[in-house]
Amino acid sequence: MNAPQILSARVVPGHQVASGQNGDPRFPGGTLKMQASFFREAGLDLSCYFGGTINVRIAPCTYQVVRAPLTLWQVKWHPVEPAEDFSFFDVRVRQPEGGAPVDGKIYYPHPDTKPDHFQSPDVLELLLPYLKGIAAGSELILEMDPAQILVSCDARLGGPLGSPPEE
Repeated sequence: MNAPQILSARVVPGHQVASGQNGDPRFPGGTLKMQASFFREAGLDLSCYFGGTINVRIAPCTYQVVRAPLTLWQVKWHPVEPAEDFSFFDVRVRQPEGGAPVDGKIYYPHPDTKPDHFQSPDVLELLLPYLKGIAAGSELILEMDPAQILVSCDARLGGPLGSPPEE
């Protein structure tokens, strides 16, 4: 990994479609559960991660996809919904109050193939092992490779951790 970008993120409520907690009958058990076997066949095993995404807001920053270590094209994971493209990026996450960092993935369903449930440009969806105490409003510290995802911030509002606002 290149020198990581380190930034603070805040857990925000998601659509609860990935975990299945929104009760949408199109996605029994959640989209991740339905997608898991297709991802596994392509070489990505999600069994070490919690069965939903953790959505985090990185505002005042936004991100730009540079190069995904893994992209799965035209995954037909649902009998009725169209095939989708998915990219996965490396992320290391730690809680500000301490504890060991955990490695995970940024889950990125490509917006041009995704039928609905779009995310704001300052929200990332994380696939992580279960982390005790994580809830909406929790702060997480993210480390990401800028060769994979490039973070840019509104200089008037502050930047990644350790970067003072520009004058």
